[in-house]
Amino acid sequence: MKRIVVLLLLVLGTIAGFAQAPSAPDETKLSPAERSMAQARKLIEKNPKDFEAYNALALALSRRARETSDVKFYTQAEETLQKSFEVSPGNFDGERIHVWLLLGKHEFAAALEAAKRLNQRMPDDAMLDGFLTDANVELGNYKDAEAAVQWMLDLKPGNTPGLTRAAYLRELYGDIEGSLELMNMAYQSTPPGEVEDGAWIVTQMAHLNLAIGRIDEAEKLSQQALVMFPGYHYALGNLAKVRIQQKRYDEAVELLKQRYKAAPHAENLYELAQALQLAGKTDEASKAFAEFEQKSLLETNRGDNSNHELIFYYADYAKQPEKALEVAQREIARRHDVFTLDSYAWALYENGQYAEARKQIETALAVGVRDAKMFRHAGEIALKSGDKAAAEHYLRESAELNTMGSDQARITLASLMQDVRR
Repeated sequence: MKRIVVLLLLVLGTIAGFAQAPSAPDETKLSPAERSMAQARKLIEKNPKDFEAYNALALALSRRARETSDVKFYTQAEETLQKSFEVSPGNFDGERIHVWLLLGKHEFAAALEAAKRLNQRMPDDAMLDGFLTDANVELGNYKDAEAAVQWMLDLKPGNTPGLTRAAYLRELYGDIEGSLELMNMAYQSTPPGEVEDGAWIVTQMAHLNLAIGRIDEAEKLSQQALVMFPGYHYALGNLAKVRIQQKRYDEAVELLKQRYKAAPHAENLYELAQALQLAGKTDEASKAFAEFEQKSLLETNRGDNSNHELIFYYADYAKQPEKALEVAQREIARRHDVFTLDSYAWALYENGQYAEARKQIETALAVGVRDAKMFRHAGEIALKSGDKAAAEHYLRESAELNTMGSDQARITLASLMQDVRR
């Protein structure tokens, strides 16, 4: 899933005033974001020159984008923000929301520079520190991200957005238990009425359990999130991963079809195609992969793209390594986070550039991340590099996590051990 959505939790403090107003009877079934949108629009109707109301509406629209995974709300938020600037040019809250929208569009380098400029104007703004954290994480500047989130927590100890960001960094550093602890703290601090925020955190906890092979707990948390926020696309994706782990492939397919209907993004179609193949639905899988490729290529030069998935599609399914490397080189020019390094390393590997592939994958793993797929890649790359000891180490790390990506590692490890015994 795209982790940048963590930043959306920051809306809570800013738009709380709009959310607290009593709801009319026909508003009781609205989501938290829809309620905030309605309240902001009422204020705009009363005073079309209220730039703060436009800011609040832009925030609420962005929050609705997370609830639905529909990017049209980001476009609407940008249009609303322009109205705020027409009333009050350069107002600080509006400029801060602009940074948020840059992050939402995955324009991370631009977001980082904009956040730095605003941070000079307002050094003790916790929300800006959150944005600095997000941009630096996505660019692979982990030490800078750590400094920003620590300052955020120093300014407002125990604040939920700071806790969720710190949790993600702990995950990247390999401390899953610590990440779960922080996510649980964030969940306990989330007001009961903020059902989507609560469901998002529970979904993240399910993801963390999946990462270390706690399938039963991941299933329980995913189902809890779906009760809290029915049809929640992030939770559907996690529950599908649980079903794949349980070899219940047909059920996984149905869940991923539901998710794709709710959030028709290229990366979601890619996972559906993979599940269709596992379920033995080869014709459907082929059609889904072909549609994914077309859809992904349309967005490959945008910030908000599915290039990671496109790289693995070309490398693992289409068997077109040159195209995989072309996409990987384009993406590595934009960012150096661990997941981009991993996909770049795999594209290099598929093109026979084993030494450079090993350099890139080991740079990613040096951060501390514990990911079964990444460990498997490292093992296979080390094997091609002639380092059987390192290959065995990485493949065992992958296998022991007992999650998606571990099965192939076990196969490769078994083959390696047979060769060693000969």
